[in-house]
Amino acid sequence: MIARPAGADDIPALAAIAERSYRAAFADILEPDVLVGRDAAFFAERFTASWERMLVAVSDGSPVGFLLMTDHHIDMLFMDPVASGRGGGALLLREAEAQGAKSLECFRDNHAARRFYERHGWRIGREYEREFAGRSRHFVLYAKD
Repeated sequence: MIARPAGADDIPALAAIAERSYRAAFADILEPDVLVGRDAAFFAERFTASWERMLVAVSDGSPVGFLLMTDHHIDMLFMDPVASGRGGGALLLREAEAQGAKSLECFRDNHAARRFYERHGWRIGREYEREFAGRSRHFVLYAKD
């Protein structure tokens, strides 16, 4: 598995990965109406403006995950559920750290992601509530020195 910068031609594959991963990761956290709205078209639109800040995990020539970072903050790290547990997420996280990643935000109740980040040395900076998808949600801000 390798990590490489994203290209504009990766957008459809990354949007499909985002949809699958989002629904798998947040099925117990977000309401069905929110999940339905986070489809591949939603993510493709977002990625059209941000693909230059994305890293892609590639296995056997195909994207299997991605990371989006803005100003040393990891905005998203998603792996295709079928590729989860094969080291792609750790690879992307190491690459982001090498590029200066210092913070990331996670739903408080996303226990799998929290275990992953903590296993890789990220520490809780603070817990808080903020609006997300029209409702108040609990989040955790992680930091890495």
